[in-house]
Amino acid sequence: MNSGALQVPDNVLISIIIATFNAGKHLRDCLASIESLTEKRIEVVISDGGSTDDTLSIVKEFQQRLFITCNSAPDKGIYDAMNKGVQLAKGRWVHFLGADDRVLPGFSELAAQLQDEHTVYYGNSTPYYGDSGLTPLLLIGKFSNYRLAKHCMNHQAIIYPIAAFRKYQYNLRYKVYADYAMNIRLWGDRAFKKVFHPVNVVQYDMTGFSSITNDIPFKQDKLQLIRESMGWMMYLRMLYKRYKKKLQGEKDFWGV
Repeated sequence: MNSGALQVPDNVLISIIIATFNAGKHLRDCLASIESLTEKRIEVVISDGGSTDDTLSIVKEFQQRLFITCNSAPDKGIYDAMNKGVQLAKGRWVHFLGADDRVLPGFSELAAQLQDEHTVYYGNSTPYYGDSGLTPLLLIGKFSNYRLAKHCMNHQAIIYPIAAFRKYQYNLRYKVYADYAMNIRLWGDRAFKKVFHPVNVVQYDMTGFSSITNDIPFKQDKLQLIRESMGWMMYLRMLYKRYKKKLQGEKDFWGV
């Protein structure tokens, strides 16, 4: 649905991939936040699951002002849509955004740092969950291998080099934490550097899909992923940590 739309320039820097399905309630504000950025070398890739609401009409409206590539067809869920979005992306870097999230001015600051096409760049997120309190620590700060092995980082705070997706893709076995599994592999992969910049990249909706959906397969596989990607020492460290939590009677001792 690119008829009458702006043509994506050859020098596009970042492809922002948004997986949608009946997302009209949120999408207009999401796209408006992208339009307001000072960084303009951006392509928006809408990977839509076959929406029946006003999602596609909103996309068409913004195609007059943003470089938008859109594909709408049934998919196998969010991460399948993201994988399809990567295949459409023309940027040298890719960023993933939920329709209920908003990019912040710091996104342009982080984009200005993009140089090495084998480096993952990331910043901070600010939460949105109604009137609730402070920023969770998992949304801010630098992630070491150990910190990532313990806790998931915010997907929307990351700008990935497209090279990462020539090597990896989201595993559809995981309905909620395929991005966490991807990051475990990347943080354990010495071919990719990871660079943190203390800027607020995105406002992240804490009430979205991942907050209400369990992912038992990932929880079952997490230690194996850590062993394969980060080595035996990290695996044994996390195995011991899990054992201690279980002894202490914590209900969720998976470390997710």
